Amino acid sequence: MTSAFKDYVKNKYSRPAPLKGLRVLEVCTLLFGPAGPSFLATMGAEVIKIELPPVGDVTRSLNPFGWFYKEQGPMFMHINPSKLYMALDLHKEEAQNIFKELCGKADVVEFNLRPGVTKRWNIGYEDIRKANPGIIYVEKNGFGQWGLYAEQDRPSNDGAAQALSGYAWMSSFAGRPPLKQSIWVCDVYGALMGEAAVLAALHHKRKTGKGQYIEMSQSENIMRAMTWIWPYQQMSGKGAEPSGNRDLCICPADTFLCKDGKFAALAAPAPDEFKGLCEAMGQPDLAKDARFRDHSIRLKNENAIAILKIIADWAVTKTADEIEGLGKKHGFAATRLHNAVDENNDPHRRGRDFVKMIDDPMYGRYPDHEFPVMMSKSPPKNRWTVRPVGFDNDYILTTILGRSQEQIETLYTNGVVGKWKDQQGRRPPADWDGKSGAILRR
Repeated sequence: MTSAFKDYVKNKYSRPAPLKGLRVLEVCTLLFGPAGPSFLATMGAEVIKIELPPVGDVTRSLNPFGWFYKEQGPMFMHINPSKLYMALDLHKEEAQNIFKELCGKADVVEFNLRPGVTKRWNIGYEDIRKANPGIIYVEKNGFGQWGLYAEQDRPSNDGAAQALSGYAWMSSFAGRPPLKQSIWVCDVYGALMGEAAVLAALHHKRKTGKGQYIEMSQSENIMRAMTWIWPYQQMSGKGAEPSGNRDLCICPADTFLCKDGKFAALAAPAPDEFKGLCEAMGQPDLAKDARFRDHSIRLKNENAIAILKIIADWAVTKTADEIEGLGKKHGFAATRLHNAVDENNDPHRRGRDFVKMIDDPMYGRYPDHEFPVMMSKSPPKNRWTVRPVGFDNDYILTTILGRSQEQIETLYTNGVVGKWKDQQGRRPPADWDGKSGAILRR
């Protein structure tokens, strides 16, 4: 370990986060929207999640097998940590005015609503720019704010984006039905791309003093992640076909069934790596075979199929752990496939504090993944987990907007702000003492 990271895990909570002092508002639901501001929150930004009372973000109801952890779903908890929670009914004019007032004190505001909704609520870009000319204003959804699909007002989600972009088609095996990834790859990758744009816009603002409007499409973002597929089709005129676990740009690179019924992923494209693999298989002469001795020759389909068949016949005589060990010994990439239990208990991840125990005053101790970037001087970190709908109303209205308690009570009475519905995913856990996790009266 370099000295820059000495005692990193021990000391990171005492060091300042990189985006401390940045204020972000989000009016986002599901995953594509909230995941982006969550990255900023982990980096130290003050993120205010604004939901419509009393139900809030739809994601609060989306849980694996209907399972909740202390009244919250694991997906919502993982996507929305370290935020402040405000429930503001943006259908009402007074709520819209409060929102504009918050925007006047913010650096970034993010939405993932259907095209036209922000204008109907009088919080479109032109409205907000009047309150804050320097605002970074982000609108993201399935297909963008303009174009044919936007004009059709199509709804979208991660599965639809995987389907439309071709991602699900390419994720399958040849001759088999399309295979949607069970993780929300379009949501999370698109969210990450959005925050890259936000950071670029903040840099532009630092140089020019000017904010800007960022518009983005979920399906276009994942297409950008599909690397060689689109340039290949456009330049060659040939359509890329599904190839399962085989990498069509690297040979050999595939996933193989092993003697113990487990699988091992293996790759050996470089000359020394391929030579090492051949030695591990007890067939060193394969490295000199005219079909395999050069990587570009191995990539020809008939040669690739031949070498992958040789490797498959060998792999089934070894356990996955044996192949992993041979990869270490002979210098080629090899690892057995991990499941969720393996990854959660992995000592490497635990030692790096990537899989860590969250200690939250409301939800107690539970394991989750940390932000997968380490910064020696300004480390990212999760400071708390999620909160019920409207949990931080009073804190935001008092501390940021300077409202009196009497004014706040009037806002509740008029339905401008609200709190959680008595429903799983919205309310506090049953064992909450009414105080833990509170900043001011909730």
